[in-house]
Amino acid sequence: MGHRLTKIYTKTGDDGKTSLEVGKRILKSHIRLETIGTVDELNSFIGFILAHNFNDQSVRNCLTKIQQELFNLGGELCPPYYPAITDEKIIELEKIIDTWNASLPPLKEFIMPGGNMKSAACHMARTVCRRAERCAVALHTEETLRSEILKYLNRLSDVLFVAARVLAHEAHSEEVLWDHTRNKT
Repeated sequence: MGHRLTKIYTKTGDDGKTSLEVGKRILKSHIRLETIGTVDELNSFIGFILAHNFNDQSVRNCLTKIQQELFNLGGELCPPYYPAITDEKIIELEKIIDTWNASLPPLKEFIMPGGNMKSAACHMARTVCRRAERCAVALHTEETLRSEILKYLNRLSDVLFVAARVLAHEAHSEEVLWDHTRNKT
């Protein structure tokens, strides 16, 4: 394969517009670019998580695969819209959630984000994933997206939540539970 990126700066975006398909330019503030950018931001957060050392290789392997899928998802959001996210990928995420969750103590209350660096990073990625999902829903109101995209992002935020719990337990970090009694008078 030849060099795909021979020049990093082109100056063509200096006017606040970019090209996603040949001959068409859109504002960088367009909801499509906001969605693609938020998926990219999520991918970067997952890369940050992966920069840590892992005892649990299943979490590392899962997140590494998800990074590739997110890159493909970003491509799917660009014309000419080649489908990348399938029902099988969503089912895989559900199986991962079920497997990891089976080894964790049951939840009796909401968990405060944190635990340790890896766990906290997963919680940060989870919130970015929820934002990516909200952006995708907003884009979906303007033009129809394949339902698999919305399902995938919704399930992925659940994977990141359970991954945060797995990584907290791996490090013997205490999960801080929400104290629902603090606001009662």
